[in-house]
This record gives sequence, structure tokens and C-alpha cells, in this order.
Amino acid sequence: MQQSFRRTAKISLVLVYLVIIAGAVVRMTGSGMGCPDWPKCFGHYIPPTEISEIEWHPEIEIKKGQIIIVDETLQVSKHNFRTTSSFDKNNWEAYTKHEYAEFNATHTWIEYVNRLFGALAGFGTLILALLSLRYWKTNKTLTIISWLTVFAMGFQGWLGATVVYSVLEPVKITIHMMMALVIVFLLIYLVYKSKDRKFVNTKKNNIGVLVSIALFLTLIQIVLGTQVRQFVDEQIDLIGYDAKELWLQNVTVQFYIHRTFSVLVVLLNVYLLYRIRSKNLGFDKINWIISLIGLEVLTGILMYYMDFPFSTQALHLVLASILCGVQYYLLLEVFNANKSHKSS
Repeated sequence: MQQSFRRTAKISLVLVYLVIIAGAVVRMTGSGMGCPDWPKCFGHYIPPTEISEIEWHPEIEIKKGQIIIVDETLQVSKHNFRTTSSFDKNNWEAYTKHEYAEFNATHTWIEYVNRLFGALAGFGTLILALLSLRYWKTNKTLTIISWLTVFAMGFQGWLGATVVYSVLEPVKITIHMMMALVIVFLLIYLVYKSKDRKFVNTKKNNIGVLVSIALFLTLIQIVLGTQVRQFVDEQIDLIGYDAKELWLQNVTVQFYIHRTFSVLVVLLNVYLLYRIRSKNLGFDKINWIISLIGLEVLTGILMYYMDFPFSTQALHLVLASILCGVQYYLLLEVFNANKSHKSS
């Protein structure tokens, strides 16, 4: 039972990270409005592949809720019907969530794949919650956290809808990203707590506060990074995608704070590495953390000095989310070691 629960928790965690990766690709390709409605896409469970599929045509069957583009507006069918030789406005009503009425097949399918991963992750967490019911008598915390994860996934889905309805409002994108990290933390907690720990490092240490600060700084960096990314997106709209060398001209103060904080993050985690090794505390996750930070710095340098090579923006975000997860796992290990030491 324990193995199946932990395996499901790991699978769910991987699926959530796939959602984060897919979301980064959506952002990188500008596909956030590929589906103008939610949870369907142009009113379909399977999205269109050609513009002709969402245009009005005579003598075709229309389902209730189906969306088409008419005169640069989105129109929603009021009921099931078959079109006649001319467009009848009485069968349609204007889509009122927003006024974005464009179609790009590539963007639509990228956004659709992102939603598919989200649905799979939600299904995985639901199975996990059902499995957790077996722990109710022996470990209520696992059951409660498992069901909390399911509700968090539902809330995240609602946030995704608000992002679409707001036409990608930056603040809502940031909240959406931070909620994804909350779900990651919940799943990592379940993975960690469901492990059989016969051999626990009980050597006394006092690095818990430092690890907590390091994680907090990474979270701040992610928030600042989303604001820098929004500035870059605005620059793309103003000067075009081909003028990459101009994207970071006249940057905002958030960019300089983000860059300065990166130095602090590096120094603090290098110091943590020194403390762990000098005290022979174990905690080999610090090696992962240093490697991930190195890759983060590298992608940041590439974006700044080499004008945003392909995929570096998405990779930068994904690495940051993985870094957060590993730091949180290290934090659990540190606190568990201290607790074990006190009880021994």
C-alpha cells in the first residue's frame, strides 16, 4: 500500500512539472490565448485545426456553446441547429468574457496540450487522494494533505480560466505560477512523508533557517522573474520578435533587483554547501541545488548577452521551479533530522 501511494505521488509530481513545462512553452510561444474559452477550446473538446472550422458556413450542424469568429468577434451558439443559407444572429450571442478574437492553429494546439497535461495531473492527484483514505486511521495528515492537493488542483484550474478571461493579465499569471509551486510543495511533502525512513541522518545541525531563507529568496526571484518576463513581452509587442537585441533596453527596476538577488542566491547556497560538507551532514540534495543554480545563471547570461537564444526563457522558468522543489525537499530532510536528533 505504501509503495503504491508513494509511486502515485511521484507520478502526480512529474505530471505537475509537465504542466509547468507546457505552461512555459505556452508563454514562450505566445500561445496563452490559443483557446479563448475554458475548459473547452472554441466550444469544442477537440480544438479546431483550421480557421474554416470556426467560421460560419451554410448547411452545417452547430452544437450549443460552439464558438465561431464573425467580423472579428466571438459568437457563441445558443442551441443546437443547422445553419441556413444566411447568417442568423438570433441563433448566436456575443462572447462576453473578453474581446480577443484571433485564431492560430499552432497556438491553439499548444494551449490545448497544456490543458491536457493539467487534466492528467488532476486525475493523478484524485487517484492519490483516494489511495490516501487507507491512511486515515494511521496517518491522517497524509489523507488531509492528499485531498488538499485535489482542491488545490481545482483552484488552479479556476485560476487558469481567470488568466484566459483576463487576456493574460500579468498579476494573474504570477498567481497562477505560484499556485503551481504550492501544489509541487504539497506533493513533495507526500512523497517525503510516505517514505520508509529506517535510516535517518540524526546529526545535529542548525542550517534549517538558512535553507528556509534560500527557498524564500528563490520564490522572490520567481516573482521578480515573471515581472521581467512581462516587460520582455511588452517589448516584443512594441518592437517585434526579430529585434531581440532591443528587448532589454530601458529595463525596469525589477530587472536590476532580479539580477542582484541572483548573486545573493548563489552566495547563500554556496555557503550552505560549505556548511553541509564541512560538518559532514550528508544532505546530498545540496549538490542538485548548486547544479540547478548554475544552470539558472547560465540561461540568464545567455538571455542577456546572446539575445534570448531559443527556449532559454522557458528553460529558465522550469529550472527555477525544479530548484524550488529540491530546496523544499532539502528543508524537509533538515527538519526531520533535527526532530530525530531531539527524540533520540
